[in-house]
Amino acid sequence: MKLTYKVKETDNFISLRGVLKACFSISDRLLLKLKKQNKIFVNSENTYLDKALQPNDVIEIYIDFEEDNSNIVPTKMDLDIIYEDEAYLVLNKPAGIPVHPSMDHFSGSLSNGIKYYFDFIGLKKKIRPVNRLDRNTSGLVIFAKNEYIQECLVKQMKYNKFYKEYIAICEGRFKQKKGIINAPIARKDNSIIERCVSKFGDSAITEFEVMKYNENCNYSVVKCILKTGRTHQIRVHMSYINHPIIGDTLYGYESELINRQALHSYKTSFIHPVSKKVASYIAPIPDDMLVLIKD
Repeated sequence: MKLTYKVKETDNFISLRGVLKACFSISDRLLLKLKKQNKIFVNSENTYLDKALQPNDVIEIYIDFEEDNSNIVPTKMDLDIIYEDEAYLVLNKPAGIPVHPSMDHFSGSLSNGIKYYFDFIGLKKKIRPVNRLDRNTSGLVIFAKNEYIQECLVKQMKYNKFYKEYIAICEGRFKQKKGIINAPIARKDNSIIERCVSKFGDSAITEFEVMKYNENCNYSVVKCILKTGRTHQIRVHMSYINHPIIGDTLYGYESELINRQALHSYKTSFIHPVSKKVASYIAPIPDDMLVLIKD
């Protein structure tokens, strides 16, 4: 992947380093790596970071160096790729598959599938998921194809410029059609996995809107928008307001209607790190939830 910039008459950059920091927000760690591997050019000539620039100088950055990704075991699987370019992959993850391999399961995760796919297309890069979903949550997962793209997207998440919308099916009828849950989340005492609302936790904010109520089965279809990205955030917040997600055995109860938590990462949008245009993606709602929504 190549990044380019042409110096303008109105620019006030003192050096090449200033452009790389201001225009591309490249981290010091990546900048050092690019310099060591001679991947930075001005007017097609490899140069030093403190080089003075002139108007109309053309800067080129090549993020094409190979990386060792042998720590991930390749696993052949059918990947539902919604979008792909030189910067990232957007996938629709089915429920029942973890994003990462674990100490007990070295294969069978989405990351293992991406490793197999990268090997197939000859891309020697580390496996970098930008966002994460629980094993039994379905929907959008993004994998960056290099360190720069991962840094850009994670930074957008940090500064709330990364839109994440979920569809959840929750127990009961909500008193309010719309609302904001602002309740900090922390790890639950004596548990590695479970989280809880706690005044000692990290800030956690979820906006919700009830889309539909099923009176016969007493559940609500809810759109949730994450303003923060805490582990299990929607699951914890829905349980906290006494409307746990159906099928969520960790924060609610088993359900005869679905054999997993009815939670789907439906839509996301952000600024593409290369084109600088808004990129939006939607993952179709899976059948096990769709049949309940249509009922």
